[in-house]
Amino acid sequence: MPVSLLGAAEIRALAADLDVTPTKKLGQNFVVDANTVRKIVHVAEVAPGDRVVEVGPGLGSLTLAILEAGATVTAVEIDHRLAERLPATAAAHGVTDGALTVVDADALRVRELPGDPTVLVANLPYNVSVPVLLHFLETFPGLERGVVMVQAEVGERLAAPPGSKIYGAPSVKAAWYGPWRLAGTVSRQVFWPVPNVDSVLVGFRRDAAPRGDEDERRRTFSIVDAAFQQRRKMLRQALAGVLGGSAAEASAVLETAGVAPTARGEELSIDDFVRIARVLRA
Repeated sequence: MPVSLLGAAEIRALAADLDVTPTKKLGQNFVVDANTVRKIVHVAEVAPGDRVVEVGPGLGSLTLAILEAGATVTAVEIDHRLAERLPATAAAHGVTDGALTVVDADALRVRELPGDPTVLVANLPYNVSVPVLLHFLETFPGLERGVVMVQAEVGERLAAPPGSKIYGAPSVKAAWYGPWRLAGTVSRQVFWPVPNVDSVLVGFRRDAAPRGDEDERRRTFSIVDAAFQQRRKMLRQALAGVLGGSAAEASAVLETAGVAPTARGEELSIDDFVRIARVLRA
């Protein structure tokens, strides 16, 4: 039989049965609208045969929509109660054996994933969204693309271009892996409980070739962190600690990299930061 989706009443009944009380404080907002989860799957271009990893499936509303599209899903869930119930929910909604694998673990500690997923689709809470995304992109180079639903502030920052007011360290680090784009808005009314912030969909596609090796990534990220530690500070001052110990030494490295010592971190692209890291490595 075809896969069916969860309705709002069933989601509340499942939560009551599991003694799960969603709270805004912990970022626990369950999607109770079938059209919304189908929209996420559509934007993510999930197709039959795709291998998808979902972080934080919760009660399974988005999980079922991904499975409905014909993909297989590896779901990573930190809440033991939710992880234990999800397979039964999937079976009751027409999911065939082998289509869903549940990993009962903290996503930030996961180092291996069954099924070798190539697509990431998730609804991520504010407090872990950026760390989880960066961890998965770093740890699983087989992830080629994805779409995640996050708070608007997070999504806009991830997709922000250099020079914009919200451009920051997360923007640069995310860009190391490839381009990001805002891919749609999500109404507050599709969540239970209704949050007091807006949400967006943000998508990424990994570059065909890595931007650098792991040593270069670490060096680049340390320079990024220093550049944004104090916003609107000239790079020759902000990077003195990681580029030789003084403003003069930092200026020399920056000039060799083709970056003005008087520029600020907010003006630099990921490629600018990589050039600085390569000069330092040399």
